[in-house]
Amino acid sequence: MKLALCAAALLCLSPAPGVTANCTGFLVDARCFGNRERNVNPNDTLTAVDRDQNSELRYCSPSVKTRSFALVEQDGSSFTLDSAGNSKALDLVRTTGKKSLFVVAVTGEAKKNTITVDSISLAH
Repeated sequence: MKLALCAAALLCLSPAPGVTANCTGFLVDARCFGNRERNVNPNDTLTAVDRDQNSELRYCSPSVKTRSFALVEQDGSSFTLDSAGNSKALDLVRTTGKKSLFVVAVTGEAKKNTITVDSISLAH
């Protein structure tokens, strides 16, 4: 009985494995997008209705100065990229040049709201 309790405790305390992610969405400046998402009227109860996500995506389009990137899916959910993913995204932005929207395909492992990026490329 004691052994079973210890085994159960170890299973509960071990980190949850990530889920393999193959995502397509919009690459944005994570800091900019986070600020835009938090910039709401505290008395407004219909913030999802009042938002222009297309405008936010274009406003937060990444540049070569961006250091922290996020992937925003069609449904509005967003995932920050890990440090290696940020480097890969920056390389992609540098080689692609300035665009108003970066639609990308990302493969990696999703844990909570972060993706550990294996690869990132422009979606076709």
